[in-house]
Amino acid sequence: MMKVAIFSDVQANLPAMEVAVEAILNWSPDLVIMDGDLVNRGPSSLACLEIFDRLRRERGWLPVNGNHETWILHLLREAPANKLEAQMRQFGYWTARQLLPMIAALTDWPDHLCFDGGHDGSWVHVTHGTLAGNRHGISARMTDDELRGTLPPDIALFVTAHTHRPLARVLDGTPILNVGSVGSPFDGDPRGSYALLEMRGGRWRWEIVRFEYDRDRMERDFRESGFIDEGGPLARILFEEWRQARPLMPHWRRDYEPAVLAGERPLEPAVADFLARIS
Repeated sequence: MMKVAIFSDVQANLPAMEVAVEAILNWSPDLVIMDGDLVNRGPSSLACLEIFDRLRRERGWLPVNGNHETWILHLLREAPANKLEAQMRQFGYWTARQLLPMIAALTDWPDHLCFDGGHDGSWVHVTHGTLAGNRHGISARMTDDELRGTLPPDIALFVTAHTHRPLARVLDGTPILNVGSVGSPFDGDPRGSYALLEMRGGRWRWEIVRFEYDRDRMERDFRESGFIDEGGPLARILFEEWRQARPLMPHWRRDYEPAVLAGERPLEPAVADFLARIS
């Protein structure tokens, strides 16, 4: 029997990561994969990377590149085009500065990993999004037609993340498993999640584990680290996403960001108005 643990979207939440890591180690898997977005959006990117890098070196845990790893490395290579862009990316620059001492440990992660369970037809494909990119998450609302062509052929299981919502569905006979988020779920349930897979009887079987952690400590980390005060106006929206366990940035981008980018509204008052509306 083969045992595999897969987790994703820690989003710099150290209290949640510590609980998930302890539980996974106690389960004694044969393989552990971190499926992207270990860092950013939260206060403890460096500490989370330090833990994962140690487990990678000592126990062979494997990383997959997420869109936030890609974005942080991009920010370190490219300066903002103007003052507004710098303000809107301020939380990312805050994270990038925190990660500088270990930035080499964040580079050259693969976008996809594959492994098999020791049987014919047991290949598992793991990526943060789909073959269309690491920002192309699979949700319950997506139709089969929208998904066709974004999964590889001839696999026993496709494992994804990015949406921060656990999900199991099937596309043309191929099971799809979204492992959800360790550190910032978006399904209204503040508990973190990860997936445990077992090869039994020639078939993959899995469960999504939901777990509680010290959210009071995480809120203190947000406030005491400087992430909210120094991460710019959008950091306050990210904090509310974590606190409410639901996505808010899509609503910001739809209803407020166009006017900000057009120079019709200043960023800070727009964020304040948005937060007052959704609180």
